Parts: sequence; structure tokens; C-alpha cells
Amino acid sequence: MGVAIVGWAHLPFGRLDGASLEDLIVRAAREAMSDARVQGADVDGVWLGNLNGGLSPDIFASSLCLNSCDGLRWKPAVRVENACASGAAALYAACDAIEAGRAHVALVIGAEKMTGVSGAEVTRILGDCAYSGESGNPPGGFPGIFATIAQEYFAQHGDHSATLARIAAKNHANGMNNPWAHMRRDLGFEFCNTVSEKNPMIASPLRKTDCSLVSDGAAALVLASDDAVADFPRAVSIRSRAQINDYLPLARRHVTSFEGPKRAWRKALEQAGCAVDDLSFAEVHDCFTIAELLSYEAMGLADSGQGYRLIEEGVVTRGGRLPINASGGLKAKGHPIGATGVSMHAIAAMQLTGTAGAMQIPGATLAGVFNMGGAAVASYVSILERSR
Repeated sequence: MGVAIVGWAHLPFGRLDGASLEDLIVRAAREAMSDARVQGADVDGVWLGNLNGGLSPDIFASSLCLNSCDGLRWKPAVRVENACASGAAALYAACDAIEAGRAHVALVIGAEKMTGVSGAEVTRILGDCAYSGESGNPPGGFPGIFATIAQEYFAQHGDHSATLARIAAKNHANGMNNPWAHMRRDLGFEFCNTVSEKNPMIASPLRKTDCSLVSDGAAALVLASDDAVADFPRAVSIRSRAQINDYLPLARRHVTSFEGPKRAWRKALEQAGCAVDDLSFAEVHDCFTIAELLSYEAMGLADSGQGYRLIEEGVVTRGGRLPINASGGLKAKGHPIGATGVSMHAIAAMQLTGTAGAMQIPGATLAGVFNMGGAAVASYVSILERSR
């Protein structure tokens, strides 16, 4: 049985001091159900993507979803966590329930409240998503991990600091068109490529503009089985989906090969019966600019070490052959951990239904979405197309 996205909601991402995790969950759920024109009584189950890990005191958050609608009371609800891919993990768990025939309509919410703790505490909590046996090596949590990945990539293929700056500048320019983006500011290549007081080196060679934003935010989706899709005014089919997990310890793999993401892309495209060149656009997990560069190569758009050509030749820019992160990506949109994967799918659904506003890619018919947990540990790739 197939699954389609039949409704969605996206809240603004950013520092939302007046909103709790519960507020974000409840608002996103209500807006998605309203968009799909369903009531709580119509929903067979709720899946919440949320990392937490100490970011919020609401660790047992699954039943907070029920506060959005009295009709959800007594419905099964579960919190799903898979690091930065928690949102996609929640979506895929809901798809599993529908494909198994245990649900016909599902509510998927991704939410995170990150700014209630200090920046140092955020770094520590996210660092705990890495392998504890390698804790502190490299130092600096995930910025340090991805800096090491960038260093290894540069050692193999030359210094591509300017390439990373071009990716950052592209995504910040794209973020100008996203009304929900945390940072709607076109920073330009020169600013992103220059170390300065406003753009300090975080972990060499990664500058501040090479790192995604710490954000609060939420997004939500309503899913329906094929036999229920006719009841909804629009539908975006999940044509294929693939999850690949790799070893957690960095020492057990060659991380610059992005083998997990590469396998996930290959599997999802094969299942969808299409090639990467058939895609109209893609939303990919640019937690750091080096991750987007490696994603180009993992998608099969370029050979190893040749990803820089795609940004230099304009292939992945908004007007290029395959726009990547027209939303601004995590770089400009923000990265509220549990919300990210849901956000990517919601924005892809908007693009495919021609409702993405200023972000709209003209004539979009087929989308690729890549959400990643850890440093290429949990890789989720979806291929989406409009079906109604």
C-alpha cells in the first residue's frame, strides 16, 4: 500500500523565546490538520520527531501532541529519535504503519526547542550524538567532527574553502525567499569566504557561515494511504524511501566517501525507477557546508573530488539544472533537530504542488529529500512526486 502526503504545516524557525516545545508541537499539528481538512478523530496515530537530549524538560513529549485536538485523545502516539534525522525517522515510522495496514491517516510532527539552554550546552548535547568512545576527539563536538571531515577532503582534493563559501552564499541567498527561515539575509560570497569578527573560524577550516543555525521550530505532515487519498484535495506521493545506517565510530569508516548517503540515494532512486537527473530539485542535509558538498557526490551528480564544479557551473543554484536547497537549507532556514526532516518533506510537497511562494521552482515534478543523522550515520532519502 502506498503513502501520500496530503497536508502540511511549517512554523517560523529561529529563536522563539515566547514558545515552549509544547507550543510548537500543538501549533504545527493544528495547522497541518487544518491544511488537510481532517479532525483528530480521523487520525489513526501520531509520530513525533524530537531529539531533546536535555534541550527541553519535556522529555516524554509524545502525548503533548494530543493537546492540539481533543479528538486525538486515546490515539497511539510515539516520540521517535534518530539524532538529526529524527524527523525523517518519524515520517518513515508512520509510513510503515500505513503500509502495514494498521493506519490509514497519520499525523507526523517534527519539533525542537533548542534556545532554552546555552550555546555551550547545545554543543555538548549534540556532541553526545557522536560515539562516546571517541568523545572529545576531535574536540568541539560536531563542528569539530565536520571540520575533520573537511580537512580530510581538502587533503585528498585540494583546498575547497571557497567552494564551501559559495555553498553558504547560495543558501543564504535562497533563504531570502523562505518566509520561515531563521536567517533571511543575503551574505554574499566575499563575506562567507572571509574570516572576520562577524564570521570567525569555528573549527578550521569551517567558519561560522559554514555551520547551520541553532533554532527553535516545528513542522508537521498528514499522511494517508492510497485508498484514502481520494478524500483529500491534493496529494504528494512518496514514490520511494530508503534508510541506511552505518557504523557510529568514525574510526570504522572512511567518512569522506559518504558511503551511507551514497547507498541511500542509490537505493531510493532505484526503487523509484528514476535517475538523479530526473529530479526537479532536492533538499539535502547541509548541517555544515562540507556536508552539502559531499552530498553532491553521494547523489551521483559528480565524481569524488569534483563536487565543486556543480556550484561553480551553477548546476545546483536556484536557476540551475538541479537546484539544491532552494529553501535556504539548514544553513539559512535553521536546524531545529527534530523538525528538520519533516520540514524538508513539507517544503518539497509545497514545491510539487506549486504552493512554495517565492521559493517555487517552476515546473517541479519530482523531488529528492536527504535527511541525515550524525556524520553520515543514519541516512534517509525520499523521492516524492505529485499524484493529486
